[in-house]
Amino acid sequence: MEKQITYQNRSINYRVEGEGKTLVLVHGFPEDNTVWHNQVAALKTHCRLIVPDLPGSGKSAFNGSLTTMEAFADVLYAILQQEQVTGAIVCGHSMGGYITLAFAEKYPQLLLGFGLVHSTAFADSEEKKQNRLKSIKMMGEYGAPAFLKSMVPNMFSAGYKALHADKVLALIEAGNNIPVQALQQYYTAMMNRPGRTAVLQSSKLPVLFILGKEDTAAPLSDVLQQVHLPETSHVHILQNAGHMGMWEEPELTNQYLLAFTEAV
Repeated sequence: MEKQITYQNRSINYRVEGEGKTLVLVHGFPEDNTVWHNQVAALKTHCRLIVPDLPGSGKSAFNGSLTTMEAFADVLYAILQQEQVTGAIVCGHSMGGYITLAFAEKYPQLLLGFGLVHSTAFADSEEKKQNRLKSIKMMGEYGAPAFLKSMVPNMFSAGYKALHADKVLALIEAGNNIPVQALQQYYTAMMNRPGRTAVLQSSKLPVLFILGKEDTAAPLSDVLQQVHLPETSHVHILQNAGHMGMWEEPELTNQYLLAFTEAV
């Protein structure tokens, strides 16, 4: 079921499916909530799923005032308030993981556990920040399609790209539906976000890590430095995935999300 909430006089769209323990799935860049379609189909008979379109993506209106991960975390909070959720598991993919960490820092009382799916608690390096600035400029000068055509294929493993060129194209086309200002806003917020390893280190909640062996956006070597920080970690490495394990290895991703949901 699709639902809406008005936040700062703009409409936010989200999907609610199933009953039971609440699992919130937060998409990344350049995605909308349909990126989780495999997970929704598999998990809706086991738990209550809340899957938002972040502002500017999918059917949610763009809001230029939201310039930080904390601001996007506030949107999640507003959705959970509308749904009268007092305890949830929040798992985010890539940029959604950055938002999840901001949410865990700001609203820990609402969490049963949280997860990073192909994401990291490290801040951007100076090199990464410069690359984001170049990408923001490129999007402004040439539009989103040229940027996404070069960027999106790098999110997938070599084997998946070779077999599923149509799926890679589908993600590019989905990203093309996001306003350029929103894409630039996301990159600016990612570039300026602080490192949040302290959130992991101080967490008494269980934390899920799903990593891709061929992930170049959230490299295995980086994330493995973080998995020991929480008091309780659930760590899974997808051997045949890059940055998009929800599509590249959906059955295993579903299995790990369900097991984590049942364990907390």
